[in-house]
Amino acid sequence: MGNIIKGASTSITESDPFTYSLSSCRPNRFKPLQAKLYEAIMKDDSTSIKALLAHQPVNEPLIVWDNSACRRTLSIQDQSILPIHLAAKHRREKSLRCLIESGADPKLRDNRGYTALHLLLLHWPNIYLTETDILTRFQRNLGITQSNAEECLRILCEKEVQTDPEMDSNYKHSSLHLALRSGASRAISILIENGANINDRDEFGKTALHTAAEHLNKEVTETLITCGANINCTLPIYGKTALQLAVCTASSKAGTVLAADIDCIHLLLMNGAKVNTQDCDGRAAIHDACLGGRKEIIDLLVDYHADVNILTRQGQSPLFLFLQHRTNLRCTSLLNKLLNLSYPLKLTNNQGDLPTGLLLQEFQIQKDFLVRLSNNMLSLQDICKITVRRIYGEKNKQRLKKQLPVTVWNSLYNYQDYSQLW
Repeated sequence: MGNIIKGASTSITESDPFTYSLSSCRPNRFKPLQAKLYEAIMKDDSTSIKALLAHQPVNEPLIVWDNSACRRTLSIQDQSILPIHLAAKHRREKSLRCLIESGADPKLRDNRGYTALHLLLLHWPNIYLTETDILTRFQRNLGITQSNAEECLRILCEKEVQTDPEMDSNYKHSSLHLALRSGASRAISILIENGANINDRDEFGKTALHTAAEHLNKEVTETLITCGANINCTLPIYGKTALQLAVCTASSKAGTVLAADIDCIHLLLMNGAKVNTQDCDGRAAIHDACLGGRKEIIDLLVDYHADVNILTRQGQSPLFLFLQHRTNLRCTSLLNKLLNLSYPLKLTNNQGDLPTGLLLQEFQIQKDFLVRLSNNMLSLQDICKITVRRIYGEKNKQRLKKQLPVTVWNSLYNYQDYSQLW
């Protein structure tokens, strides 16, 4: 398979596969001096740039006319662009350094409120190379483009550019959030090293870790955790943590159908994410996992001591949410596990309503059985078994096996198969 390139230009040259060729589309309605400066920047010719800046103000916009020859390659934003913005947008490392040394102001914004840093991140090359020992010339060019982008970012950071400038628009993204949304994962560590606020929030109150976890981006999540992100930070409105957002995504219908990877969830738990944190509605990660019915997620949360009996503000237990869906009721092995961990067995919410799945005619037998079971008083021995399972979980049961008599261990982890009783 070849490379997958997101946001690549349709015209590709050997020097930069993400920009058009000046020889095939020369802006012929520039002022003569500006045309030369434009071309020198695009060619990364610092010697010519220095000579031209003796006659052209470095912070004066270049006016590019959208003539018929260039209509396909020059957007409306390119019609008036500052030299430093041009260099940053097209990742011209030598040009960017030369312009800054000549007095170009990285803090200047264009008509959309973007600084040079914003434009660099917005046009970051998203490159995913396949595992191969043979790199084509095109692949090598893509690698060079990625390196140029990183070097340009370092140049801007070296010049003490503010790494957290908000875009002057309806979306107040910091540089870190913008890097995430642009797929510039390799830029994140550079930004943090140079002072970007790792726990800064966007207009929705999300930190970068919230966003990375919600998209199940393990690589970025790991980088952010390593750099000191607050792993248990909650959203101001909904109160959800990064762990809850990751579980919601992986447990959604799309996440279930596509068998979304759960490594990000595991990573958060391994690094101290609080598994029983409840949001503003009283929902914990185990509630969303049970509603989605993905066994591997429920098992993982239980291994990290998720409370299977924790209630939402409406009095819904994880089992209650599990029983909402027809597909979950058909998963008898998972239902058995939840029943063997639940005490007291609470089938209704605060209003006394049963889960909608149990009200379906096809599950009448299961409903009658579970209602009877919820009304039964468990023996002290059964309560102790459930308590031990909850405390130690599946993760530690082999360690217990070495410490307990065989008969005791077998009694603890010999789950009752309730499906045979209905």
